[in-house]
Amino acid sequence: MSETAAPSRSAPATNFAEDFVVGAIYRHARGKTVTEMDNVLLTHLVMNTAEGHFNEHRMRTEAKGLFAQRVVFGGINLSMVIGLAAQDTGEKVIRELGLDKVRLSHPVFHGDTLYAYSEVLDVREAPQAGASVVTFKHYGVNQDDALCVEVERTVLMKTRDWRPVA
Repeated sequence: MSETAAPSRSAPATNFAEDFVVGAIYRHARGKTVTEMDNVLLTHLVMNTAEGHFNEHRMRTEAKGLFAQRVVFGGINLSMVIGLAAQDTGEKVIRELGLDKVRLSHPVFHGDTLYAYSEVLDVREAPQAGASVVTFKHYGVNQDDALCVEVERTVLMKTRDWRPVA
């Protein structure tokens, strides 16, 4: 997010592709406090067994002041930010086309609350009738406004003239 750009309060009401304007920035309504269950359960399910996520004792005694506590798995932070943005940027999506330029720039700990912003980077015609390709840059910030997550997400999104294939 550029420092000169001020986010609007809400995304377009109908969320069709043509409602999104390049350069617009939206602050999404909801936040999510990251719980220990989010980290431990989901991180185990994807078989990420790094001690930085599970070994409190080692992080406190051997981390040499790096974090001194367990860190939430970045994949969870990324998915939470995209999930928080989905209310406004996912409702009319036909297909996910890509996630690029993922950046996890600040640690997230149990008890932190994440909030999401989305910037519209591009809206262009798609080869498929009734759809456009929209690229967003999603940002996740914690309760102290520290930028924790950045990701570019490209989707195939319905336009107002979209019709289901018979």
